[in-house]
Amino acid sequence: MLIVGIAGGTGSGKTTVVRKIKDALNSRNVIVLPQDAYYKDNRHLSLEERQRINFDHPDSLEFELLVDHLQALSRGESVKMPQYSYITCLRSEETIHIEPAGVVIVEGILILADKSIRDMMHIKAYVDADPDDRLIRVIQRDIAERDRDIEHVIERYYDTVKPSHMQFIEPTKRYADIIIPRGGENEVAIGMLVSTIERYLGD
Repeated sequence: MLIVGIAGGTGSGKTTVVRKIKDALNSRNVIVLPQDAYYKDNRHLSLEERQRINFDHPDSLEFELLVDHLQALSRGESVKMPQYSYITCLRSEETIHIEPAGVVIVEGILILADKSIRDMMHIKAYVDADPDDRLIRVIQRDIAERDRDIEHVIERYYDTVKPSHMQFIEPTKRYADIIIPRGGENEVAIGMLVSTIERYLGD
C-alpha cells in the first residue's frame, strides 16, 4: 500500500489537487482519508466552547486514531472512519466503512506536523498558495459550508488561522518531497506527483 500525504494551508487547494490525482489515476484502487475526519470528539464541551476550538492547532486532532487506521489498512484490514461536523463541532454517530486500497491519500493542513504519520508516508506533498487567495477561499467555504458570517470568518482567520498557519503548518513544508505552488491550478506539478505515484505502483 502506497501512502501519499497532501498537506498545505487552509484554502490552499488541497482538495482540488486530490481530486485531480484521483481523476488522473482513474480513481482505481485509491482511497482518501481526510484529516478533518479525525478531529477530537468534544462532547464534554458546550457548543459555545466547541465553537472556540482552534482547528488549526495540532492538539485538536486525534492523530493516534489516524495512525491506527493507516496501520490497519496496511495490514489489509478495513476501518471505520469517523465523520465530523464543523457546524456542531462533534463527531457523528455514523462512520464510513473504508476498505484497503493500493493508494491511500491522507489530506489535511497538519498531516506533516505529526512525525508518526509522516514516517508512514511514501510520498509527501505540500500545496502552496498565496495568502490572499487562501483567505478568499476560506471566506467562501465557511459561509457556504459551515454556516458562518463573513465577520466571524475574518475574525477567526486573524485570531487563529493565520497565526497557527505560521507556527504549525508553514514550517512543515520542509518535510515535503514535492511542493505544488498555486494550488490546484498547477497542472505541471500535479502531473509530476501523479507520475511519481505511478512509478511507485509500477505502472
